[in-house]
Amino acid sequence: MPRSVEPLLAGLLTAGHPDTPASATQSVSVEGVTLSYDQVRHLALIAANTVSAAQVTRVAVHADPTWSTVLAVIGSVLAGVTVVPVPADAGPGERRHILTDSGATAWLGRAPDLDDSGLPVLPTPSAWSVDTIDGDADESRSELPPVDTAYPAFILYTSGTTGPPKGVQLSRRALAAGLDALADAWEWTAQDVLAHGLPLFHVHGLILGVVGPLRLGSGLIHVGKATATAYAQAAKAVAPQGDWTGRPAATMFFGVPTIWSRVAAEPESAAALRTARLLVSGSAALPAPVFERIRELTGHEICERYGMTETLITVATRADGRRRAGCVGMPVAGVQTRLRDDAGREVPHDGESVGDLQVCGPTLFDGYLGRPEATAAAFASDGWFKTGDVATIAPDGTHRIVGRASVDLIKSGGFRIGAGEIESVLLGHPAVAECAVIGRPDSDLGQRIVAYVVRAVDRTDERAGERGTDPDHGAGSASDAESDATLAASLTELVAQELSVHKRPREVVFVQALPRNEMGKVQKTRLA
Repeated sequence: MPRSVEPLLAGLLTAGHPDTPASATQSVSVEGVTLSYDQVRHLALIAANTVSAAQVTRVAVHADPTWSTVLAVIGSVLAGVTVVPVPADAGPGERRHILTDSGATAWLGRAPDLDDSGLPVLPTPSAWSVDTIDGDADESRSELPPVDTAYPAFILYTSGTTGPPKGVQLSRRALAAGLDALADAWEWTAQDVLAHGLPLFHVHGLILGVVGPLRLGSGLIHVGKATATAYAQAAKAVAPQGDWTGRPAATMFFGVPTIWSRVAAEPESAAALRTARLLVSGSAALPAPVFERIRELTGHEICERYGMTETLITVATRADGRRRAGCVGMPVAGVQTRLRDDAGREVPHDGESVGDLQVCGPTLFDGYLGRPEATAAAFASDGWFKTGDVATIAPDGTHRIVGRASVDLIKSGGFRIGAGEIESVLLGHPAVAECAVIGRPDSDLGQRIVAYVVRAVDRTDERAGERGTDPDHGAGSASDAESDATLAASLTELVAQELSVHKRPREVVFVQALPRNEMGKVQKTRLA
């Protein structure tokens, strides 16, 4: 099998060479501790040599936002060992499935509390033990073990909405292609500093949010809990103190819509982001009112993008391109997209026609681990990946994601209706804080449109962002019921006027919160 020095983390490995002098922005901040690239590289090489000496090919990483996780990931990548991130909040059943299915034979960093897997734990060095790094940086680079490029770099697990979570095998080749394409789209360079508070077991937080900066040579700040205050603090530089490295100000911010909603609700914190270069949203649809409010408060129009675990980021708004609410941009370099109907026929790119989105390009995964039939079913006969999402593509190539074909494409009265466009109209009403639209079986229409609405006065951001939050269908007073009926009629009429009569909700259900996962996506299957 081919072996080579790991090229994926090129920015980390080349920083400090005579032809690529280290930049003041090249540091990583996690848990409030900032280390220079030299320090990170030194500690990661220790982790790489530890995992290499153990002669394992796949390691599980307890993926909480800590230095232990970051060093375990970097060390494994440098050693050519496959990383299997395990969600920090995974229950015993989910954790057991991931460990068994992936074939991981050790934990790297630390095991979760109450772990009953019996796997050995390989330690990572402590970020708190480093004051200065002595010695020749080039000498430390020579310690890199050779990498077997046949092994996937990561195995990330899907959400498991249609069965047990599947292991998505991501190659170094795909990761490099995807990150380089985003560097082109977002003009992302070694002079940037990325800040975010995303989980470290998904593409968004782990691949884009950790591997991305270390490939491109930029700085990284993980703020911990993603709050508006934490993002505002990341926008300000921190001076060095004693032997500890100072922290530069962030120039780029990644977030999911839940995070941006929180920022939009705190004008003072939002104003601190005016100094940033780029704000990016993904992992779920960004409500148009949030897009507009962020623009008012920060002067920035958020860049939206689209991707999946299996495809990485395939479509993105460019830093130098036009940004519109609800538009996720154009295919990134090397990626192609197309729309097909239920019979596999071509759907026109007219900005109106809705079709199943399919993707091809160098960012695609290498199949589901141990599931050849599921892998084959995920691709069309000519090799294009079937995303399971429905979208529109305008004549200029810009994409709008309608949603998942299974829950966001509603077939009612012979019409194909996107839930997203109805949700956008509802969110324009001042009494609506959040909403989700689904189709329910109907003997006459096939499916009837049902809208779940969180009133502006009922909204609780913390509850809305928690994983596993259940909608509250509790009964209110008689006056509440009357008010609900009046608002429901108003919302139904609004959709009929703004869109069309056949797209109006046939039922409006008021809830205190929408069920969301850890990335802020509404779990519509729990509403259906």
